[in-house]
Order: sequence, then structure tokens, then C-alpha cells
Amino acid sequence: MSGVRLVTGGTGFAGSHLVERLVACGHAVEAWSNPSGHPPSSLHPSVSWRAVDLLDREALASAVATLSPVAIYHCAGFADVAGASVHRDRALRVNAIGTHHLLEAVRRSSASCPVLVTGSALVYRPSADALREDSPIEPWNPYGFTKLAQEMIAMSARATPVYLARPFNHAGPRQSPAYVTSSFARQIAEIETGRREPVLLAGNLDSRRDIMDVRDTVRAYQLIVDRGRPGRAYNVCSGRSHRIGDLLEMLVGMARIEVDVRRDPERMRPADIPVVLGDPSRLVAETGWRPEIPIEQTLADLLDYWRGRLAAPRA
Repeated sequence: MSGVRLVTGGTGFAGSHLVERLVACGHAVEAWSNPSGHPPSSLHPSVSWRAVDLLDREALASAVATLSPVAIYHCAGFADVAGASVHRDRALRVNAIGTHHLLEAVRRSSASCPVLVTGSALVYRPSADALREDSPIEPWNPYGFTKLAQEMIAMSARATPVYLARPFNHAGPRQSPAYVTSSFARQIAEIETGRREPVLLAGNLDSRRDIMDVRDTVRAYQLIVDRGRPGRAYNVCSGRSHRIGDLLEMLVGMARIEVDVRRDPERMRPADIPVVLGDPSRLVAETGWRPEIPIEQTLADLLDYWRGRLAAPRA
């Protein structure tokens, strides 16, 4: 399948890794950022960048028609789970209406190219058991509801083949410190550079999460489009849950200085799900995907990323 592949949200966490993945496979890529996004200063010759607002229906339709992509990986969206509780209208508009605008743009362009919509495992009803694609759907927070609305819009599209990914937790370089493992890694890097006292603040360490490397996640996205079945949801997960405290112990063990871990009541969530675990059997059986990067490598790379970010002298 030659031609240009479009990645929306190309400056985001998973989106930027997907751009790198597609380029490494020899594909030409156009990556979109929102108008307030910041494309990289060094551009790969196979990547073009464009600022597109998903809520600007006509501008989006024009951009799709001009590009005529052979595949679309829709990674853009309102990704702040906690922020969605505060900015519910914005989260719903970006995740649901933005996806509607994109699919309408594809329909109007008659491109009929495959579209991958990256949803979320937070559409499921919380359960201590491994979640399968046919597990009960019952979001427990506003973010999950916006992603369910996005799914319903995506699955109702008829003019183009739509694939749905339900990613579970993923981590790695370039992740926002709003997420737990990246927060730990950044704090350790700050301690190592003397930017903070040798005290790492943590919230609930007993919850368990199915978390894997973002580079395995985006490889799954690529394989779902290449080998998956349209109109079908795929869990993107490892099938293994990790205790948050154990992940922290791994990171602390990689620190170049002694670190004291303290519980911070401000970081405790009032309603934290004890276990989030997925079953990737469908993805494995239908695409041949399997996670390849061990969690220890993910954490080491994440810590090195923050060390690099903080290596420059303080202003």
C-alpha cells in the first residue's frame, strides 16, 4: 500500500512514536498537530507537518481531500483523563465530534482509506478479571464516556473501513509527567541533578496496571490496519498487570543517588480502580502481534529521556 499515511496527533506521545515507526518502515507520512502544537525542529524528509483543528470541519475536510491518504491513524484527542472531569465539554467535543469530522471528511473525499481510531480501555466496566473485547462496557469517569462516544461514532461509519484500538496503559520516552511512571522518572532525574531534595512523592502504590512500552503499542496500531478486520475492536495490552509500587522500585533501583520514597496524600485518587488488566488474545491471533520490549527496558529508557531533558543547565 504505497502513498502517504496520515497520523493525527503526530506531536503527541503515542502519535510521535507512530510517526517514527511508519518512517522506519519506509512510508511517507503526514503528521497533524493542533494549531497550538509544536512540530519537531528537525524534520525527517519522509514527514510533512500540518496544523489542523479537528473542530474546524471545513479546514479538516480540505486537508484530507488535498492529501488523499492511503491510511489514517487517528491518535489526536483530549488525552488528559483527570482534565476531562474538569473540561467535560471540551473533551467530548474533541474526542467525539472531532472524530466525526474526520470520518465525514474521508467520506466527502471519496478516499475510502482505512482509518484506525485509538479509543481507550476506560470504556470497560472495572473488573478484577482480564478484560476482553466482549467484556461489559460501562465507563466509570467522564473521559471514558467521551471515548465511548468516539467509539460509537467510529463504528457507525460506513463509507470507509474503520478499525478500533482500545489501548491500555503504555509508557516510554516523551510521556507527560502527568502519568505515574513518567512522574516517578522525572522526579528521580530532578533528584539526580539537584533540582529537588532526594525525596520522591508517590500516591497509591498498591494498584495494578496492564502497562507496556509505547513502541509496542504503536506497532500494534500499524498491524491492526495491515492485518486486522474493520469494524472490530482490539485490546492493545500485554495481558500482564504490574503493581505500581514494583515499577517504582525498579526505577529507584536505576537511580544514581539514594532516593527516599514518601506517600503524598495529594496524589491519592479518591476512587482508584485496584486492577486494570486486559486480554490481548484477539490482537495476537488476528495480527500476529506480541509485546517485545520488557518493562525494565521501558522504564530505563523513560528515565534516560528525563535525564536528557534535564541535562541542560538551569536557566
